[in-house]
Amino acid sequence: MSMTSLVAIGAALAPLIVVGVLLVGFLWPAERSMPLAWLVAAVVAFVIWEMPLEWIAAASIRGGLAAIEILWIVFGALVLLYTLMRSGAVDRINAGFASISEDRRVQVVLLGFFLATFIEGVAGFGTPAAVVAPLLLALGFPALAAVVAALVGHAVATVFGAVGTPIIVGYAQPLESVEPTIAGEGLSVAGYSAAAAGWAAVFNGILGVLMPLFAVGMVVYFFGEPGERSLAPVRGVLPLCLFSGVAFAIPYVLTAWFIGPELPSLFAAMVGGAVVVATLRAGYLEPTDTWEFPPQAEWPDHWVGSIEPGSNETDAATGGEPSMSLLRAWAPYVILVVLLIATRVIEPVEEFLQGGPTAVLDTAIGEFEIGLFIEWSAIFGTELGGAIGWAYVPGTWLVVSALLAIPLFRMDAGEVGGAWREAGGKMISPLIALVFVIAMVEVMLETDAHLEAGATAAGSVPDGSMIVILAEATAAGIGPAYPMIAPAVGALGAFIAGSITVSNITFSAFQFEVAQTLGMPTQLLVGAQSIGAAIGNVIAIHNVIAALATVGLVGETGRVIRLNLIPLVYYLFVGGLLTTLFVYVLFPTVF
Repeated sequence: MSMTSLVAIGAALAPLIVVGVLLVGFLWPAERSMPLAWLVAAVVAFVIWEMPLEWIAAASIRGGLAAIEILWIVFGALVLLYTLMRSGAVDRINAGFASISEDRRVQVVLLGFFLATFIEGVAGFGTPAAVVAPLLLALGFPALAAVVAALVGHAVATVFGAVGTPIIVGYAQPLESVEPTIAGEGLSVAGYSAAAAGWAAVFNGILGVLMPLFAVGMVVYFFGEPGERSLAPVRGVLPLCLFSGVAFAIPYVLTAWFIGPELPSLFAAMVGGAVVVATLRAGYLEPTDTWEFPPQAEWPDHWVGSIEPGSNETDAATGGEPSMSLLRAWAPYVILVVLLIATRVIEPVEEFLQGGPTAVLDTAIGEFEIGLFIEWSAIFGTELGGAIGWAYVPGTWLVVSALLAIPLFRMDAGEVGGAWREAGGKMISPLIALVFVIAMVEVMLETDAHLEAGATAAGSVPDGSMIVILAEATAAGIGPAYPMIAPAVGALGAFIAGSITVSNITFSAFQFEVAQTLGMPTQLLVGAQSIGAAIGNVIAIHNVIAALATVGLVGETGRVIRLNLIPLVYYLFVGGLLTTLFVYVLFPTVF
C-alpha cells in the first residue's frame, strides 16, 4: 500500500476518530462533539480532496435538510407520547399490562419487551428506556433491574424505531450517493432501502425471538437472591418467552416486507402484545409459580437509587379503579397506524403527498420547489440538492394523531401546552447533534462530487470519496470474512452516537461500498448494518445515562454496560453467522 493511500485512509478516518475520542474517551455530549467532527471532515475535504468551499457548504446544507426531516418525525413522536403521558393514557396502558400477572418475569415480558418495543416504534431516540424503566420501578422493580430490562427489551424494535426513521433517512439519505448504481439494477433509492430493510427485519426477527428470554434471564440471574445466582427460574417462563418472541417476529417481518419501514416495530408490538395478553388471560403459558425479587432489605446498594421502588406517581395508575378504558388509552396509536397505512398503501394518496402542486423559485443560491414537499436543488450552483417531504413523512401524522387525542382525552390548555413544551424542550440537543452528524456524513460521501462534475484538481487527489476509501481499505484488510463482522460496524456506530439512525447514516453507504468491492449482495450487508446498530443501543452511553436518570440511579453507567455486553455478544456473534450464511449459502444472488 502506497504512502498516498495510507494518507488518504488516515485522513478519511479522522472525523470518525474525533467522534470516538470525544464521545467515548472524553464523554462529551453529541451536541458538542459532532460540530467539531463536522469541522474536521470539512477541513480534510478541503485540504486533501481539494473540495471547493461551495461544495462543502452544499453538502452540509443537504445534510441539514435531512436532519430537519428527521427532527420533524422526532417532534411528532414526542408530542404524541407526552400528550398521552399528560392525559394519563400511558399510565393506564401500563396498569393494563401490570394487572395481568404479579410474576416479575411476566412483567418483564409485557412491559420490558412489548411496551418498550411499542414505544420504540412510535418514538425511538432513547425514549423507551426512559419511559419504561420508571414504570417498572413503580411496580417495585429494583432501579438497576428496571433499566437493564427496558434497554435489553427494546433493542430489536430500534431497527424501525420512530416510525421508520432509521430506514427512511438512515438508509436512504447516505445511499443517494450511490443512486446511479442502484438505478442500474432497476431500483429507486427508496425501493432499495425498503428491500434492505426487509432483510434487516429477517435478521433481527430471527435474533429477536430470544430477546424476551434474554431480558428475563438478565433480571432473574442478576437480581435474584444475592449470592445464589441461578437461571433455574427462567424455565417456568421459557414457553412464554419463546412464544412472545415468535408473536413479535412474525408481524415484524411481514410488515417490513409487505407494508413498509414505518410500521414493523409498532405493528409487531401491538399485534404480538395483544396475542400474548389474550393467551395469558385465557390461562395459557402463565407460570405455575410466582417469582419475586428478594426482600428489599437484602438488596445491594447499587440496585437502588434516590427514588423508592413502588413510590412514584405511576403507582396510582397501577391500583384502584382505572379512570380510562384501555381502548381509549390506545386509541391515538390505533389512529396513527390507520393514518400511516392509508398514506402508504392507498396509491393516489401516497402519490399526492409525495408530489402535489408546487411553486418554483429560481434564485442565485439554487432552485426551490415549495409545496407538499420542499426541495432545494443546485445548492450554491453545485449539482447537490436536498428535500423535506414534510407532508408524507410520519411526523405529520404523529402530530395529527396528537391533535386528535386532545378532544379524545378532554385535555385542557395547560396539559396540552405542557406536552408540547416538553416535546419542544427535548429537541434542542438532537437538533444540534443531528444537523452536524448528517452534515459530516454528507461531506464524507460527496468529497469527490466536484471532480465527478468536471472540476480539476491542482494536486494528487484520492480516487473516491472518504467513504469509498474506507470501504476499499476494509475490504482489502478483511476480505471474504467481512460478513461476519458487518454487524459489529453498526454496533460501533450506535455505541458512539447512541442512535441507530445516526449509525445507519454514518455506515450504510460504507456497507454498500464494501459489498460492491467484495462482490457480495449489497442488500444483505446493508441489512446486517442494522443488526449491530440495533443491539448497540443497549450499551450506548447517553441512552444508558438517560435511563438511569429516570430512576434516580446516577453513576452506574459502567455497570449497566458491562451487564448488557451479554446480549450484545449473542446478537453480534449469531448475527455475523446469519449474515455469512445468507451471503454465501442462502441468497448469494441478491443485489
